[in-house]
Amino acid sequence: MTERKLPRPHFWATVFTLLMILLAVVLFRRYTGGIGAISNLNDSMPWGLWIGFDLLCGVALGAGGFTVTAVVYIFHLEDYKPMARPAVLTAFLGYLMVIAALLVDLGRPWNIWHPLIFWNPHSVMFEVGWCVMLYTTVLFLEFLPLVFERLGYNRQVHFMHKYLTPGLVIAGVLLSTMHQSSLGTLYVIVPEKLHPLWYSPILPILFFVSAITLGLAMTNVESFLSFRAFGKRLEAPLLRGIGRATAVMLLLYLVIRIEDLLVHGTLPLAFRFDQASWFFLAEIIIGGVVPMLLLFQKRVRRNPLALTGTQFLVVLGIMFNRMNVAVTAFQLGTGAGYRPHWMEFVVSMGMIAIGVFLFSLAARYLPVFEEGPLTNARPVDPFVELNRHSG
Repeated sequence: MTERKLPRPHFWATVFTLLMILLAVVLFRRYTGGIGAISNLNDSMPWGLWIGFDLLCGVALGAGGFTVTAVVYIFHLEDYKPMARPAVLTAFLGYLMVIAALLVDLGRPWNIWHPLIFWNPHSVMFEVGWCVMLYTTVLFLEFLPLVFERLGYNRQVHFMHKYLTPGLVIAGVLLSTMHQSSLGTLYVIVPEKLHPLWYSPILPILFFVSAITLGLAMTNVESFLSFRAFGKRLEAPLLRGIGRATAVMLLLYLVIRIEDLLVHGTLPLAFRFDQASWFFLAEIIIGGVVPMLLLFQKRVRRNPLALTGTQFLVVLGIMFNRMNVAVTAFQLGTGAGYRPHWMEFVVSMGMIAIGVFLFSLAARYLPVFEEGPLTNARPVDPFVELNRHSG
């Protein structure tokens, strides 16, 4: 007699739905009671979890958009073309969520349009604001052919691919280069407020190189998640190529980072084994050295689950770096007291839930995965995959 299996509940769908409902409640409280009603931000610590996670990490996670499109359309590596659409969609939704999170973080969100009219070209934040706005527009235009293709407007799709896409890609690379690095510039101007292990005059370069690394790693992780959710993923040779490129970029980032600490004489601070030291070593070793060494090994790159897990370590490591710069280094450098309010976490997690929900809708109703060499298969247990490949 065959045992009947009960249908498994859509656990993550339930979690994300609850997060979005809770976010709506928190947003109502924020816009009726002010930003102090849902956060522990203060004059000593005006930038906290939202800037570190929603802005710095959110923008960095969207780096896959300009990285992949540059690889495909500028360097003409056509084998990686299947990555372009999912990467652009992820970047577009990521930037929309960054803008939405800023509307929560800004004390006067109704003034977000002011940089359009009141220009201050000497301000780093002015440059970041304009670049984010313009790059979001570029991502929208790069995303538009998916909608046209779904509606059957093939002539418009052909026109955009032939005449607009090359220019949009170049503009996207230029704008991303400017604002990914400018996010580091925001902290270059406060040398007396950051702990020496994270302060550097070349923070813009470090932010840019690490953003490319994160963009590559996130593409691999995203492929695995898409396979689990929709049964579609990139072919193994492409994923292995991404793994090699991630290892090289991670090595470059670590060399620049360590060399910078040596030049400024701050590397010995990493071995004091105080709070700053432990945070720094965790970031560098767990999120940098370990995944780099693993990704340089062929057997790791040839194992789908091991490759995805290693790339996920890279993602966590660079996100940890952004949080360290925005929160840890600032607190240790100034002595400011700050612990995020639980509702600050709700806002960040709720934004992620909305992004995942919108991505799933787009993947279900638009041709996000229909171009190039994709592996179509029924989602399987990743541990079954691991056993099959190791055997």
